[in-house]
Formats: sequence, C-alpha cells, structure tokens
Amino acid sequence: MELLAILFGAIFINNFVLTRFLGICPFLGVSKKVETSVGMSAAVTFVMVMAAIITWLIQEYILFPLDLGYLRTVAFILVISSLVQFVETVMRKVAPTLYEGLGIFLPLITTNCAILGMAILNIDEGYNILESIVHSIGAAVGFAIALIILAGIRERLELEDTHKLYHGAAVAMIVAGIVSVAFQGFQGMI
Repeated sequence: MELLAILFGAIFINNFVLTRFLGICPFLGVSKKVETSVGMSAAVTFVMVMAAIITWLIQEYILFPLDLGYLRTVAFILVISSLVQFVETVMRKVAPTLYEGLGIFLPLITTNCAILGMAILNIDEGYNILESIVHSIGAAVGFAIALIILAGIRERLELEDTHKLYHGAAVAMIVAGIVSVAFQGFQGMI
C-alpha cells in the first residue's frame, strides 16, 4: 500500500512539473507536438529510473560509508549526464527524426532539475531502492502526463482559428497554469 501511495503521490499530488515546478524548460519547449512529447517522455522516463537506481546505489554504498555526502550533487549530475549521453546516442541511431524533433531539449535533460530533484528526494525521504524506483516511475509518468496534456492542448489550439495571442509561448504558460491548478485538486488525497 505504501508503494502505491508513493506512486500516486509522485504522479498526481507532487507532480514534478505541475506542483513542484521542476523540469519546466523541456515541458514548455517540447510540448508543441504530441509526438515529440511522447519521445521526450520516454527519454526522461529511462533517465529517471536508471538515475534513481544508480544514484541510490552510489549514495548508499560510496558516499555514505566514506562520509562524502557533500559530493552528492556532483556525483548525481555526472550519472545523469552519462545516462543522457547514452540516450542521445541511441536515439540518434534508432529514431533520427525524433532526435531532430527534440533538438536541443534532448541534451538539456542533463540539466532537467526534475531528474536531479527526484534523485535527491529519494535520499532525503529515506526511500529504499524499491521505493526509489517506484518514486522515479511515478515522477516520470507524472512528467509524461503533464507534457502530453500540454502538447495535446497546444496542438488543438494551433488548429483553431483564433487570435495570434492564443498561440505560442503565452498560451502555453496560461494552459500550464490552468493544468497546474487542476492538479492542485489532488492535494490532501494521501
């Protein structure tokens, strides 16, 4: 039951994008098309889950025993950037059109504070390895839901015959705010 609470909490209640406001750059930059949003979501999911596992192991078996806690951020960023480099290389070979569609936002996963925030929260909350994995999956699913919802709404608005004010970054911010308020409705459920 506790694992379900962690999963549900990371997806809806403490959504990294909509309630913690982490990972906003790719959220706004890639959300113009649903197709690229799904690709970015898959890349972020892979990096988040792998980062959760590796950073937990590093913290538990290297940093804690050697009293090197002050190196946590540096070590975690090194792990995340290595994972992103791997994803970028694979995506360039396997899905070149998606790789081109994501553009600069793919390597920017390295600086996506949602991933670093998830890794640090796993340690700060005292999660074990299984709880860390569940939390990272929930955070990734929450990121994907937020990204795909925003992309769907933005695609739909681009097709509508509306004033130019209702296109681009301005409407993305307004829609993100409305979706964020909607997700605030989940507060207090767990």
